[in-house]
Amino acid sequence: MAYICKSLLLFSFSCILKLVQFHGADAYENYTVGDSLGWYDNLMVPKVNYQKWAAGKNFSLGDFLIFNTDKNHSVIQTYNQTTYNRCDSDDADADDTTEWSAGEPTFDAVEVTVPVPLLRVGSNFFFSGNYDGEQCRHGQHFVVNVTRGEGLPPSLNTSPDSLAPASPEAGDDVPDTVVPSNFNNPTDSDAKATPAAGGQKGTAGPSVMALAALVAVIEIVLG
Repeated sequence: MAYICKSLLLFSFSCILKLVQFHGADAYENYTVGDSLGWYDNLMVPKVNYQKWAAGKNFSLGDFLIFNTDKNHSVIQTYNQTTYNRCDSDDADADDTTEWSAGEPTFDAVEVTVPVPLLRVGSNFFFSGNYDGEQCRHGQHFVVNVTRGEGLPPSLNTSPDSLAPASPEAGDDVPDTVVPSNFNNPTDSDAKATPAAGGQKGTAGPSVMALAALVAVIEIVLG
């Protein structure tokens, strides 16, 4: 009887661990583009290879790409491959292209960090459009494939118009806020992050159910 009790308890604990591990794998994630090299063209940082950086990573809706760069380099996201191939967003449709950080070409560039949420499934293209596409043509571009994953958390599940960054008041200004303040993006780069309440389905459900099952088994064995 003692052997059966011990076996049942071990089985129950293993179920809990499996459920917790499975649940944790579904968390949203931040990716720092280029890691320590940042977001620059290869004339400035010769070692950059953003497509190689993206290879092997699993990007899902609700994840964020973190661009560490300066105001001399812009961050443009598009779903239009023609726009991407041209390295030029001047004639792009606002419905498929967003300039998250408008460049301000200067030799005394101010460093900025630009978080960009992944909002659509499929190919997401990124490039810098500064200097008539020269930065893009010198390595500052890449494409990622975005899967559905857990879907968008409530803070990102809104209309496309409200997701766009604020427009500068003057042509040479860069918006101080490049992402709407109500975005509930993660804060730690390259680390798993849990979204706000409701951001994932059944946040506490699996663990609670497993614990309830364990209690039931103990009561049966000891009863």
